[in-house]
Amino acid sequence: MPPGAFRRCLPALYFAFLTGPTPEQRMSGTQAPDTHLGESARGTGCVRGKQTSIRVQDCGRGEGARAASRELRRERAQEHPRQSWALPQPYPAPQPLAETQPCPACRSPPPGRLLLRPALPGHPFLLPIMAVYRLCVTTGPYLRAGTLDNISVTLVGTCGESPKKRLDRMGRDFAPGSVQKYKVRCSAELGELLLLRVHKERYAFFRKDSWYCSRICVTQPDGTVSHFPCYQWIEGYCTVELRPGTARTICQDSLPLLLDHRTRELRARQECYRWKIYAPGFPRMVDVNSFQEMESDKKFALTKTTTCVDQGDSSGNRYLPGFPMKIDIPSLMYMEPNIRYSATKTISLLFNAIPASLGMKLRGLLDCKGSWKKLDDMQNIFWCHKTFTTKYVTEHWCEDHFFGYQYLNGVNPVMLHCISSLPSKLPVTNDMVAPLLGQDTCLQTELERGNIFLADYWILAEAPTHCLNGRPQYVAAPLCLLWLSPQGALVPLAIQLSQTPGPDSPIFLPTDSEWDWLLAKTWVRNSEFLVHENNTHFLCTHLLCEAFAMATLRQLPLCHPIYKLLLPHTRYTLQVNTIARATLLNPEGLVDQVTSIGRQGLIYLMSTGLAHFTYTNFCLPDSLRARGVLAIPNYHYRDDGLKIWVAIESFVSEIVGYYYPSDASVQQDSELQAWVGEIFAQAFLGRESSGFPSRLCTPGEMVKFLTAIIFNCSAQHAAVNSGQHDFGAWMPNAPSSMRQPPPQTKGTTTLKTYLDTLPEVNISCNNLLLFWLVSQEPKDQRPLGTYPDEHFTEEAPRQSIAAFQSRLAQISRDIRERNQGLALPYTYLDPPLIENSVSI
Repeated sequence: MPPGAFRRCLPALYFAFLTGPTPEQRMSGTQAPDTHLGESARGTGCVRGKQTSIRVQDCGRGEGARAASRELRRERAQEHPRQSWALPQPYPAPQPLAETQPCPACRSPPPGRLLLRPALPGHPFLLPIMAVYRLCVTTGPYLRAGTLDNISVTLVGTCGESPKKRLDRMGRDFAPGSVQKYKVRCSAELGELLLLRVHKERYAFFRKDSWYCSRICVTQPDGTVSHFPCYQWIEGYCTVELRPGTARTICQDSLPLLLDHRTRELRARQECYRWKIYAPGFPRMVDVNSFQEMESDKKFALTKTTTCVDQGDSSGNRYLPGFPMKIDIPSLMYMEPNIRYSATKTISLLFNAIPASLGMKLRGLLDCKGSWKKLDDMQNIFWCHKTFTTKYVTEHWCEDHFFGYQYLNGVNPVMLHCISSLPSKLPVTNDMVAPLLGQDTCLQTELERGNIFLADYWILAEAPTHCLNGRPQYVAAPLCLLWLSPQGALVPLAIQLSQTPGPDSPIFLPTDSEWDWLLAKTWVRNSEFLVHENNTHFLCTHLLCEAFAMATLRQLPLCHPIYKLLLPHTRYTLQVNTIARATLLNPEGLVDQVTSIGRQGLIYLMSTGLAHFTYTNFCLPDSLRARGVLAIPNYHYRDDGLKIWVAIESFVSEIVGYYYPSDASVQQDSELQAWVGEIFAQAFLGRESSGFPSRLCTPGEMVKFLTAIIFNCSAQHAAVNSGQHDFGAWMPNAPSSMRQPPPQTKGTTTLKTYLDTLPEVNISCNNLLLFWLVSQEPKDQRPLGTYPDEHFTEEAPRQSIAAFQSRLAQISRDIRERNQGLALPYTYLDPPLIENSVSI
C-alpha cells in the first residue's frame, strides 16, 4: 500500500462504522423487535395493551413507506443539501442557529449539531457530524403517576429512525409532576419527525406499575421544537406510538406510515370500546365486559386483576355496609385506566357518600318505614347540609309564585310550552280562572297575548308502577296550566291530574281548599321528579354524552382536531355512567328502592323519551324558539344558557374554520363522517324523524352539531344536575313516589292524608342521599373552558382557547352582578361552576 493510503481511507471507514444502516434499511423495519416482552411490541393510543394495540413491526414500513420516504428525502435534499461530512481547513467554530426557541417544558436552549473532536492529538481528519435530539419528558402530577419501569424511546422521521434509547439519569426518573431531560444521538438527522415510540419495559425484579405521561417535547438539531402530547396512563409492558401535536385530518395525511397508524389505532380502540344494548329503545352504551375480557386475555396476564366477589353469583349484586341498595360490583372492577376516576375523585366521592349514608343509618332513618308525623320533621334529615337555597325552598315551597318560578330556574327548566289555544284534553273555562286573572282580562285574551303556558306530563300516562316497602305506588300524568301575570310572575292557573278529562279527574284551582290545591301541586312536583331524573337529566345528558364519548374514541384518532376538541368534554363520563348503572339502574338498585315506577318504569320512560327526542330539543336556541319562551322575564336559565351557547359556538367556529376551510374538507373527511354516522346510529338508533344529522356537509352544520354536543356535555348537565339537593332537600318539593292514588274528588284532603300520600321516612332519606351525592361534584374538577392537557399545540387554536376563556370570564362577571339583586340567586350556569364534562 502506498504511504499514507491507509490514512486517506480511514475517514471513509469511520463514516461507514458510525452511520450504520442506511436510512432505507432503517425504515424497512430491520431494527430488532422487543422480543423480550413475550409478544410483539405494541403501541397504544389509550394504552392497556389491547385497548388501542398497535403492532410496531407492521407500522407501515413496507414498500409503500420506503418509496414515500425516498421521495421525501430527495425533495428535502434538493431544498436543503445536508453535509454530514466536511474537511474544512482550519476547523471552523460552530455557528449559532438563527430563529431557535427554548423548549416550553424545561426552558432549556435548543442544541446545535455536535461536532466531534479527533480522538488523538494531531489526527488529520474530523469525525462526522452527529445529530443530537433533546427530550423533555413530563410525568403527570397525579397520585401514583410515576413509574419504576424502564422507559425507552425511538424517534421516527422521514429520513429514518433513531436507535432505541433508554431514558435514564441519576436518581429516580419519572416521579409524579417531574420534567426530565434526556439526549438522543443519531448518526444523521431524521428529517421531519413523524412518530415517537415510547417503550415501557420491566426494570429488574420490580413489579410493573402504571405511568401517566403528560407530554414529551423534542428539540431537534435545527432548534425546532416538536410537541408529542400523551396525557394518558400507560400500563403493563408495551410500546406507545405518539404523533406530533399538530392536528391533522385524514385528508392531510399522505404517507402510508401515518395512514396505517391511524387505521391501527382506531381498530384497536374499537376492539376495546364496544357498544352494548342495555335495553330496547335505549341509546347504546359502553360494554364494560370488553375491559374484563382484555384483563382476562392470556396475552395480558401481567395486567390481570381479581375481583372481591364470589364469581358464583352471576348478578354480582352486593350490599355494602351503610348503603341501602345493592351494587353491581363486578362491573366496577374492570375499568380502562384512561376513563376511570382518578384516585382523588374516587376518594372524594366516597367521602361524600359514606358519612352521609352511615349518619342516616345510625339515626335509624334508613330503617324507618312509617309515615312522617309532621312536616317540620323533614328538616332534620340533612340538618348539617343546608344551603341558602335549601332554606329558601323550605320557606316558600307551598307558594304559587315559587311553584311557577321552578319551571324557569329550577332543575327542569325545559318543560314549558307557550300555547295559543287550550288542548281538548284540558277543558278549562274562563269562569274557572277568572278570579285569578282579574276583571281587566280573560283566558282567551291571555292566550292570544302569549301569556298562557302548559306543562304536559303525557309521557307518564302508561308508565308502570312499582312496590316500595311492600306497598303499591301510584303515578299521575298531569296537565298544568300557568299564566304570566302583568307583574312578570309565572303562576299556576289549573291542574288536571290525568290526560283524560271527566268526573273522576277534577280540575284543581287556586281557589280550592288549601290542602286540595297543595296536594295537586305536589302531584305535579312528583311528575316533575320522574320526568326530570329519567329523561331531562339521565337520558338527555348522561346517556347521550356517553354515546358521543364512545363514538369519539372509536372513530377519531388522537391527532384528529375534533378528537382534541371533544376529549375534555368526555372526561369521566363513561366511568360515572358505569357507576350509575351499577348502583342506580341495576335490579334492586336505588331506582328500585326510592321511585314509584322502579327500574321497569325508568326503562319505559327513557325509551319513550328517546323516541320523541329531536335535534330541535337538543339545540338550546331552537328549543327556546320552538317552545315560545324567548320573551318570558326572569328566565335566568335561558339568558345564561344562550350566552354560554354563543361563547361555545364562537370557539367552535374558530376551530372548525381553521381545520375545515371548505365544504369539501368536511365532506371528504371519512373519519368525521364515520363519527357522526355512528352517533346517529347508536345514540338515536338511526331514526330519521329525530332530525339529527347522519352526515355533515358544511362547516356550518359541523359548528352547530359540535356546539350542541359541548353545551349538553357541560352547561346543560350543570343546569339540570347541580341544583338537585338545593330544590329536593325539602322532600315535599320533589317527592320520588306517592303512596295513594290521585284524588278523584275535591274536599277530601287533610294534613294526615297528605302525609300518608308522601313517601315514607326511609324512602325520603334514600332519595335525599342520592340528591346530595349527585349535587356535590367530587374533587379533580375542570370548569368549562379549562384545558390543562395541551392537546392543541398550534398557535391559532391556542389563541381561540384563550378568547373562549375570556368570554366565559365576562359571562361569569355578568351573572354574579345580576345575582346580587335577586332574592334567590341563579348560579348553576356560572362558568366556573360548570364542569367541562358529565362527571357526576
